[in-house]
Amino acid sequence: MYLPAEKRFVIVNRITIVLLYVVILAGGVVRSTGSGMGCPDWPKCFNRFIPPTHISQLPEGYEQEYIEERATKNSRFANTIAAIGFERLANKIRHDESILQPEVFNAAKTWTEYVNRLTSVFAGIFMLLCAVLSFTYLRNRKRIFFLSVLNLFFLVFQAWLGSIVVSTNLTPWVITVHMLIALLIVAITIYTYFQARVIRDKSIVVNQGGQWSRILAFAVIVLTIIQVVLGTEVREEIDFISSTLTSVDRSLWISRLGASFIWHRELALAVGVFNVLLFLMIRTRFAKDSSQSYIANAIVILLVVQIVSGLILAYMGVPAVMQTVHLVVGALTFGIQFYLILILGKASHYIGI
Repeated sequence: MYLPAEKRFVIVNRITIVLLYVVILAGGVVRSTGSGMGCPDWPKCFNRFIPPTHISQLPEGYEQEYIEERATKNSRFANTIAAIGFERLANKIRHDESILQPEVFNAAKTWTEYVNRLTSVFAGIFMLLCAVLSFTYLRNRKRIFFLSVLNLFFLVFQAWLGSIVVSTNLTPWVITVHMLIALLIVAITIYTYFQARVIRDKSIVVNQGGQWSRILAFAVIVLTIIQVVLGTEVREEIDFISSTLTSVDRSLWISRLGASFIWHRELALAVGVFNVLLFLMIRTRFAKDSSQSYIANAIVILLVVQIVSGLILAYMGVPAVMQTVHLVVGALTFGIQFYLILILGKASHYIGI
């Protein structure tokens, strides 16, 4: 039986998980529509809290002003990463003239990016509420409190990194890190949700799954993370092709991709095999109406959607809507796989702080 304060935390945490996936969805739409630079500054948009809808509303001389601001921010960022040993990347940012090229105003792209930022704000508010409500666990489950607070620091870092994404004009490797941090935030939020549930309901974890089920689930999620990284790199190549080789027909984009796409495609087979093996193992060791079986079913369904969307991307000219579907389904698969790992643990694993 949940205490009132615990029930509030569980509800808010569940809403936060949903909002985080809405943010990922919004980010996917931004990427697929090329709206990442719809707002050239951050956190405001054209120095306004409500973005402009017409070019006549733009601040006078905004292009030069934002170029100078971005140059200053990029210089600081380059110095920071150079100080920790990434001199080559720092020099690339310092000498990349395309970073300082202003985007042509497009109201649709501006508002697409702005909606993405609004969803991020709502998710941030609920993450803050989670941290506040987690105080109730300071005595009986400290990890919930500490991780909820730690997640706020990751959120701040993610927001700062988002500003760097804008400032560096969507520099590829920065986007990859941005995506990985997003998955980390999702994982922590799912973990605190699970911990808040298992403290009052040990029935959601059982012992008959065996160690091999959990090991296989770990292997599957590692493969998924690798696929996400490779997929992000493929997407970066697609963005480069679409922006620099405008004369190339969209249906030929895939043929211009390099090793990242080949690895992403070939590894998809291994991902499929391991997920099917996990599904069979779960279904033979757990009841059909168990949480573990339901999640295994969901993973297979998502896997099928992911494969179909990947085939459509590869053979039907990289349609923008499928880019978003592919991204969001990949993130959903990661979250569900992570939750499966948690509920495959023994009850004894969750006793203590």
